[in-house]
Amino acid sequence: MTAVWENLTVDARDPSRLARWWAEALGYQVITDKPDEVEIRRTPDTRPGLVFVPVSGPKQGKNRLHVDLRPTDLEAEVERLVDMGARHVDVGQGEAGWTVLADPEGNEFCVLREREE
Repeated sequence: MTAVWENLTVDARDPSRLARWWAEALGYQVITDKPDEVEIRRTPDTRPGLVFVPVSGPKQGKNRLHVDLRPTDLEAEVERLVDMGARHVDVGQGEAGWTVLADPEGNEFCVLREREE
């Protein structure tokens, strides 16, 4: 028996705002928008989705799980995401071949270089 990956759930102080930020960043759409759950997906029938749920406190510490994005142009994508409200963060990555950013609520994610085949 195998399981199907349904969603990745993200705690958020403002789930609707953060879900909309990620929807814009990823080119996704909001599928469900309720006070206790906001879900985004690439299309209504495409899984997995990202589900944002409310929490009362701010994020503390480094993420144990994060999203990696692989655009065709790392520098342009980093600039676009920073213009949208992301910020550069140092999680000890040193001189890595990727850029670590945080979304508006401080959740870290990586923007990778284009894949070399």
